[in-house]
Amino acid sequence: MKYIIKDNQAGFVLKNGVFQKMIRSGVYHFSNMAGYTVAVKEMSGEMNYTEIPYQVLSKDPAFLEASVHMEIPDGSVGFLYKNGKLASFASRKEYIFWNVFDRFELKVFSMEKTVMGAEITRQMLAILPKQFYTEVRVGEGETGLIYYDNVLQKPLDRGVYRFWNYNHAVTSLVIDMKQKELDIVGQEILTKDKIGIRMNVACMYKVRDAVEFVSRISDLKGQLYPAVQLAIREVVGNYKLDEILEAKEQISKEIFGALKEWEEMFCVNFLTAGIKDIILPGEIREIMNCVLVAEKTAQANVISRREEVASTRSLLNTAKLMEENATLYKLKELEYLEKICEKVGEISVNGSAGIVEQLGKMMGAGRQLI
Repeated sequence: MKYIIKDNQAGFVLKNGVFQKMIRSGVYHFSNMAGYTVAVKEMSGEMNYTEIPYQVLSKDPAFLEASVHMEIPDGSVGFLYKNGKLASFASRKEYIFWNVFDRFELKVFSMEKTVMGAEITRQMLAILPKQFYTEVRVGEGETGLIYYDNVLQKPLDRGVYRFWNYNHAVTSLVIDMKQKELDIVGQEILTKDKIGIRMNVACMYKVRDAVEFVSRISDLKGQLYPAVQLAIREVVGNYKLDEILEAKEQISKEIFGALKEWEEMFCVNFLTAGIKDIILPGEIREIMNCVLVAEKTAQANVISRREEVASTRSLLNTAKLMEENATLYKLKELEYLEKICEKVGEISVNGSAGIVEQLGKMMGAGRQLI
């Protein structure tokens, strides 16, 4: 029987089902009567002729020259390259490629060391299945904690870290070490004089040691919130309402001091604490407004009386000076006359006397009236 093998093809010659050899392009004749058959396959990509085991095919020099056999050992991953370019992730342990028209290469990387090396590029990571590794991103102001089989390893600073999941079960925690604000809003407190008020308090804190923190605290905010509430009640409950309103800053310092005593228990450092708002009951607020109005009214009356006394004293001093100095008195008369004339639209003069003389008589009459 005649067989024509093209340039991109290979023929597998079998006699009575037993592999004999591989043939390349050309024209061949084999007798079917003698038990010969030829399986023709294209020499492109992966060799998918599975009827004959590789161990048998590998004994043929022509097949070895035209193909490449690649294996991935246990504890390793592989990446397939075609003509020098990354093609795919090697998802199987064994590959056979035709290596005639395209050049195939397998790059193998060990997962025995848990920390992934820099040789794994971004392009490789893009096609590497997530179940093979764990990625940990630690940002600015954060601390990363890595566990191998629940055993804590060295804390991690800022950066991106990747770990192979082969020898160990890798888990991670990222702890925020930046300062945070905790607001206690509408905290109800009974003052020393039995008046119920509400108070808004804010405090700033940050975790001081990540390792100690995760070993002792499970829910920081859930545990810290009631502790701050207790500190506020303990401090503010010792003051009367008037004292609270007058000594707001002092009470804030005492609250901060009380919180500092909780630092060891919660593995944090308190940075600041202070009262933001004091909310009084409606009836108390009305009473305080009335008191404030009364105080301001009294202050206004005092200022008014003080001004009246000062004005009277000034008039008395002026009168004494005018009594002791006739010329000053005369100048004062002329000053008043000038002011009167500014308001008068017309002056009529009667008789033969001049205007100055008549005005003088008017001023004299005025003195007699006084």
